[in-house]
Amino acid sequence: TVRSKKTIKGSNAVKMREQERSRVREGYRMVAGTDEAGRGPLAGPVVAACCYVPLELNESWVDKIADSKALPEPARDELYKELTSHPEVVWSTGMADAQEIDEVNILQASMLSMHRAVEGMKNHPDYVLVDGNRLPWGHVEAVRPNGTIRKADPPKPKGLKECSAVVKGDAKVFCIAAASIIAKVTRDKLMIELGRSFPSYAWEFNMGYGTKKHLEGLKMSGVTEYHRKSYKPIINI
Repeated sequence: TVRSKKTIKGSNAVKMREQERSRVREGYRMVAGTDEAGRGPLAGPVVAACCYVPLELNESWVDKIADSKALPEPARDELYKELTSHPEVVWSTGMADAQEIDEVNILQASMLSMHRAVEGMKNHPDYVLVDGNRLPWGHVEAVRPNGTIRKADPPKPKGLKECSAVVKGDAKVFCIAAASIIAKVTRDKLMIELGRSFPSYAWEFNMGYGTKKHLEGLKMSGVTEYHRKSYKPIINI
C-alpha cells in the first residue's frame, strides 16, 4: 500500500525526516543514519546498523518508524522485515565482539561497530547522522587519564563527506530510528541463536543482560567466550 504525500503530510515521519531533508537541500545525495544496540549486556557483541530510506518513499509502514526501544517487539520485528526487504532501502550491519569490547572498551567498540556498518553499505552515503554525542571518525590516538592508549579512529568510509552526532537521535531522526530497529532485531536474533547453544544463561530471553537467570547461569556454568570479561560482575568471577 502506498500513501499519497497528502495523506502522510504532518505525520511523524515528516517531522523526523527534517534533518535528512535539510542535508539534501544543502546538496548531499544520500543521507543515512547509524545506531547501535547492546552496550549494556554482560554477553554478546555490540551490533550497529546503518540505514538509508529514500525521502520519497511513502509506503504505509514508513510512518510507524520510531526508536526501537519505544516499539513493542511484534511491531519492531515487522518494521525490520519491511526495512530489510524493500528494494529501495539500503542498509548494513557491523559489530564488535566481546573480545574487542574487553580490549578497547564499550564506547570504542560501539564506534567501531557503527564504522563497520557504514563501511558495509553497498551504496555509499555521503552524509551520516550518528546517534549519540560522539562520532566514529576524526579522533587521533590519545592517552586516557588512567594511562591506557585510545587508538586513533579509522578513516571515514569511502564516499562519506560529512557526518554529525545527534543526542537521542533514535527518537528524533528517521534514518537513525530505522537503523536502531535493524541493529536491535539483528542482535536479538543473534542472542536467541546463541541461547540455544548455551542454555544455562537464558540469552534467548534476556539478550545477554544481567538478569537473575543469567547470573545464576554464570555461577553454575562459568564464563563463556561470549561474555564481556571487563564487565562487573564477570570481572569478579
